Amino acid sequence: MGLMLKKTVVLVGMMGAGKTAVGRALAQRLDVPFLDSDAEIEKAANMSIAEIFSRDGEPFFREKEAQVIERLLDEERGILSTGGGAYLAERNRAVISQKGVAVWLDADLSLLWSRVKHKDTRPLLRTPDPKATLRDIFNARVPVYQLSDLSVKAAPQFSIEDMAERVVDVLLTRPDVLEKDK
Repeated sequence: MGLMLKKTVVLVGMMGAGKTAVGRALAQRLDVPFLDSDAEIEKAANMSIAEIFSRDGEPFFREKEAQVIERLLDEERGILSTGGGAYLAERNRAVISQKGVAVWLDADLSLLWSRVKHKDTRPLLRTPDPKATLRDIFNARVPVYQLSDLSVKAAPQFSIEDMAERVVDVLLTRPDVLEKDK
C-alpha cells in the first residue's frame, strides 16, 4: 500500500528542529522530491545564507526567501524545508497554506540547544550569549509556528525516521494532502 501526496508539505520550525533531516527522510518515504528553500537561495546567489545576511542584510534575504518559497510551491509537489524565519512572514504563511500545508516540527528549547550549540552555521546565533539569543528567538517565534496547519512534537528519543513516520501519521489526517493508494 503506497501513499499519494497531493500537496507540497512545508516543514516549518526553529533552527535545529530537524526540518532538513526529517524532510529528506519524509521525501524518501513518500517517494517525492526533497526541496530546501535555503539551499535554493544559496544556489541562486552563489553564496551562503550567512554571506547573504552579512552582505545584503536580513530584509533582502527575506524577500528572496519569499520568492523562492512561492516558486517551489508552484513548480513541484514534494517536501519543502524552509529556514526558521520563513514562516514568520504573513505573506509566506498565506502562500504555504494556499498552495501546500505547513507542518510545524515542534521541538522544545533544550532539544534545540543540544542540536545547535556546537554549530557556527547559524548567523542569528553569532552573539555573545547564543543560548539566550536562541531562547529569545524561540519565545518570539513559537506563537507564529502555532498557526501552522499541522504540528508534530519532537523528542530527543525520536530518530529521524521516527519523526518522518509521525509526520506521515499527521498528514494522513488530511486527505486533501496525503492519502493511501487504494
